[in-house]
Amino acid sequence: MERKWRVAIVGATGMVGQRFISLLSEHAWFDIAVLAASQRSAGKTYAQAVQGRWAFDWPIPDRIKDMIVVDASDVRAVTQSVDFVFCAVDMKKDEIRALEDAYAKTETPVVSNNSAHRGTPDVPMIIPELNPEHADVIEYQRKRLGTKVGFVTVKPNCSIQSYVPALTALRDMNPTRVVVSTYQAISGAGKTFARWPEMVDNVIPYIGGEEEKSEKEPLKIWGRVEGGVIVPAKAPIVSAHCIRVAVADGHLATCWASFEKPASKDEIIARWRAFEGLPQKLNLPSAPHPFIQYCDEDNRPQTRLDRDFERGMGISMGRLRGDSLFDWRFVGLSHNTLRGAAGGAVLIAELLCAQGYIPKK
Repeated sequence: MERKWRVAIVGATGMVGQRFISLLSEHAWFDIAVLAASQRSAGKTYAQAVQGRWAFDWPIPDRIKDMIVVDASDVRAVTQSVDFVFCAVDMKKDEIRALEDAYAKTETPVVSNNSAHRGTPDVPMIIPELNPEHADVIEYQRKRLGTKVGFVTVKPNCSIQSYVPALTALRDMNPTRVVVSTYQAISGAGKTFARWPEMVDNVIPYIGGEEEKSEKEPLKIWGRVEGGVIVPAKAPIVSAHCIRVAVADGHLATCWASFEKPASKDEIIARWRAFEGLPQKLNLPSAPHPFIQYCDEDNRPQTRLDRDFERGMGISMGRLRGDSLFDWRFVGLSHNTLRGAAGGAVLIAELLCAQGYIPKK
């Protein structure tokens, strides 16, 4: 049997890192070979490093709990025995960019959950069903880095996944204006209610940097590769409001949109339900089937009931109706630590492995 791709999880002790471990411990293609975190965790077993901080109801996988955590800053220790790296560290952005570039320069591709490189013009920011062609920019990034294999790719902001797929399915209707409000779970801040008791029975109407990301990142997703960089789309104009709510997992969005071309409600719902991308056509291990569901009930999607649709990798839509100021309004929901974080990154890696961008060393 051909061996699996060997992977490192950098930032393995954080909530997203823990999700990576849960998703990859029995993955069909990937094998966890290295766990890395900050210096304070280095040298400990994984169980020791996350003692009192394991975020899930299920136990740490047996073969993971006794693995020794290495220092994420030790580039050679992280990369020497793996084919690629998943990165989900909690550091300053300039430090993250430097670290991810250093990994890439060892000829080790990096699939990042971090936001630091999302604005870098030759770094693809991919939702695999929406813009897989942005991987074309990797060859130009490799020239900049001086590598043959190594590169960095990033996953976009977790909250935009609850509505950007729905708008992408309607792109040929030429959306012109979008207003969105996102109601974001506390796990998006890497927290649980036990560790963030002030969020119980509370709403915080501010998430630092989130609104700027929500307004800019969709335009890069909808952009095009030109001259060795990704040129963001100029439309639609997106205005976002991002709110932290007392929910464990799941980001819900209310969205208003206007279009140049008309369509009926039935046509829009049919487009959503039929929409699929390359992951579905390739039948990648983490690909949801279907990608988007539409809930006919007036009170759906609900975060607790629908966030785990298609193992947390699907998108749930509902409440499509006309609007007095915009053409349409609707509700979207995605699982923020699965589709929006670790699961989305795993799907990116599956796509890039299937396309030959990530070879085995």
